Parts: sequence; C-alpha cells; structure tokens
Amino acid sequence: MTTQDAGWSLPLVAPGVTPVLDPFFRPAALAWRAFRQRARDTGRPAHARFALEQKDGSVSHLETELLPETDPGAAANLGMLERLVKLALWARGGFRIHLDAPAGLAERLAAHYRDSPTGRFDSEIVGERVHDHPLEVVATAHLPSARATAASLGGHLDGCRIGFDLGGSDRKVAAIIDGRVVWSEETEWDPYHQPDPQYHWDGIMDSLRKAAAHLPRVDAIGGSAAGVYVDNQVRFASLFRGVAPDLFERRVRNMFRDLRHAWHDVPFDVANDGDVTALLGSLLRDGGVLGIALGTSTAGGYVTADGSIAPWLNEIAFVPVDYRPDAPRDEWSGDYGCTVQYLSQQAVGRLLAPARIALGPGLPLPLKLKKVQALMLAGDPRAEDIYLTLGAYLGYATAHLASVYDFHHVLVLGRVTSGSGGEVMLDTAREVLRVDFPELAERVKFHMPGEIDKRHGQAIAAASLPARDAPAVLHA
Repeated sequence: MTTQDAGWSLPLVAPGVTPVLDPFFRPAALAWRAFRQRARDTGRPAHARFALEQKDGSVSHLETELLPETDPGAAANLGMLERLVKLALWARGGFRIHLDAPAGLAERLAAHYRDSPTGRFDSEIVGERVHDHPLEVVATAHLPSARATAASLGGHLDGCRIGFDLGGSDRKVAAIIDGRVVWSEETEWDPYHQPDPQYHWDGIMDSLRKAAAHLPRVDAIGGSAAGVYVDNQVRFASLFRGVAPDLFERRVRNMFRDLRHAWHDVPFDVANDGDVTALLGSLLRDGGVLGIALGTSTAGGYVTADGSIAPWLNEIAFVPVDYRPDAPRDEWSGDYGCTVQYLSQQAVGRLLAPARIALGPGLPLPLKLKKVQALMLAGDPRAEDIYLTLGAYLGYATAHLASVYDFHHVLVLGRVTSGSGGEVMLDTAREVLRVDFPELAERVKFHMPGEIDKRHGQAIAAASLPARDAPAVLHA
C-alpha cells in the first residue's frame, strides 16, 4: 500500500502564492486545512488521535478529524492519516504508535510499515536505527499520557574551542576563543557515497588539527552533522549512507566517541545539524525557534520557548510538504513530495530545467548552486525565479511544520541562502503566510544571519555544545 493507493478523492488545493517554476505544487498545509474542514462540514466527522512513544519514555499526542466512513471521500482517510503520522514521526520520533481511530485503520497502517517500500524505510530508520525497535502500531482507545522531557543545549562560549559542521558537500570548522572566532575554514568533500569510513575520519581530523593550530590549547570540541546522534553515537546519518551495515557498526557508530579519545577525552559533543541551527537562532533571539538549514539536504532543529530542546528527531528532510501524487521523489526513502526536494541544493538542481538554465548534467550540485548564485548576482531573472520558487516552498513548509512545532521565529541559513537570493526567499515566504496563513503571519518571524554566519554559523554554535569539565589539551 502507498498513500496514492489509499485514494486521493479530496481535491488538492492550489496555493495562493504559486511557485513560479512549479505551478502544480500542492501544499500539504492547505490539503490538511481543506480536509479537516470538509470533515467538519459533514456534521459528523470521525476522529483519530495517536500517541508517539519514544525510547526515553517521552510521549507526544496528535489528533485530527477524518471523513465519516459513509462519506464518498472516506477512502482518503488512510492516506491522510499516514501522511500525518509520517510528519509526526520524522519531526518528533518514536517507535510505538498508539492509535485510536475508526475500525481497520490501525491494521492498515501497520501493513503499510510492514509491506510498502516507503513504510519499511520509515520503520527501519525511525524505529530500528533510532530506537532499536521496528515501528509498532497499537490499536487502543486509551492513549498513554503525554510526557515531555527537555534538556539544555550548548551556550558555552568560554575558553578555547573548536566547532565543526559536516555537510554533504563541504565541512566547516572554526577556532574560537571566549566566543570570538579567530579562524575558520570551509573544505569541499564528498562523504555521501564513500564506502570506507576512513575517508570521513581523515577529513574530520584534518579540520580539527587545522583549527587547533590557531589556538593556544583546546578546551572543548563541538560538532554539527546531519543525522541522529545519541550520547555521541551515530544512529542514522546520511553522511555515512555509502558505508556497508557491518562496517557502520564497527567503524561509524562510535566514530565521535573515538574522536574524543583521540583528543585525549577533551569535552566533545556532536549534535544534529538542525538542532545546532536552532541553537544558533536561540543565541540570536528569544526561544521558540525553528531552524532550517538548506544545504545538500535539509536540516531542521527546534528550541523551545524556554531555550531547551526536546528529544525529538527533527529530520524534516523526510517530511512530505507536497501532496500531489506525481511530486518529485526522494532518492533515498523513495517517498514523494519530501522537503529535501524543495529546500536544498537538490531543489536548486531540480529547478534548473524549468528555469531554462542549461548546465552540464555531470556538474556537481554545489557547482550548479554557485552558477545560479552568480547569475543572481548578475541580475538574471531566471535565477530570481528559482529563489522565488524556493521562497514559496519555504512558506508552505513552515506552515505545515507549525502543526507539530510551537515557534515564533524561523532561522534560515545554509549554502543555498548565500547572496541576495536568500532575501528573495524570505520575502516570498512572508508573502505566503500573509496570503494563506494570516494567523501565522502575525506571530512568526523569519530571520537570516549575516553572510559569515550563514555559512559558518553552525560550526560556531556547535563549538558551544560541550561544557568545560576536563583538562585542556595542546594538540592531538
């Protein structure tokens, strides 16, 4: 079963702000608003509510109206429910889904995670890789009570620190003394499809050693990288997707713990790059920050209003934001309409053809982005159309994510936002909220750091992750 098979009898809603290069984009946020309203208009909507249980005991609740079973459009219930659960799974995480819904939906949802390729991907990654347990769907009328846990994140800027950020096309590193950047560097690399993790180890060590050369000592090291990290263990990370499973267990899972040992057990913390993006936002603004980084993929992070982080997944790259059945597919999960195809270098590459910008097919994504940014600097309207389209995507994705996150600020950064195109994106995203989500426009503000922080801000924020609780070292 796929969500297309589940039935799309509800007409999808055209956006009020049409992406210039993608006129058939159909936002998830508008589809949900229309679907719920249609259910209410029946006068007898069905209801579904579910609780996501995490390994640490945290429990998140979500609910929605569905169409009554006798409604001609009720075939859409399963597809819409699966999309909502997928949003919650990749945003908040969990391995057990306690579901109170009309008869048969729990069994059919469980079959999706067991039998369909996209469902099995969700079960393997969110369930087994992150929580050491395949996804489990439990039909019940009695949901477990909501339980939230949170922890402080970073904010330590004292002493001599190294911060690094590992992206899919480059790695960044900064040397910092008492919060002041004394040196930084960006190095291109290609980690995604490397089968030997020695490539990753050597690259990270090279950056750390170069940064250490600009410090009198190293008091702490903090890192930012795409993926899920628990106690400095790699649970799931696109950077290592080319590494075979057995080699991953032997060489990758504890790589950052091994790096800490190589640096004489100096305080060393690594966190999801999206969380570090949100941390940067919280350092610049008050709490309630959603961070979105547009790099090779899409990173998301969230800091609560009181400056804490919840133990959520925040892997928004896999969240579907376009519900048209023929939406672009994510090459990894195989699912359609996922954020990674809309807010990343991959999105820029996809939009070249409709923008009528001809570049060599073998040109890597980072170089394609540089070409687009050069055209933008030269005032080429084709490049502006790409950023107008990205901005519309950003606005509708933000509205969809607001259904699972409570935020007042959205910090947007990453290589894609460099140059004047970044401001075009944010202006268009603001227009989306004004036109289609005025209630969000009143309370949500978009922000973008300066050019240096756009590219290196995550490395700088990452340096603040560990507290100083061990003797400093001179070198490794």
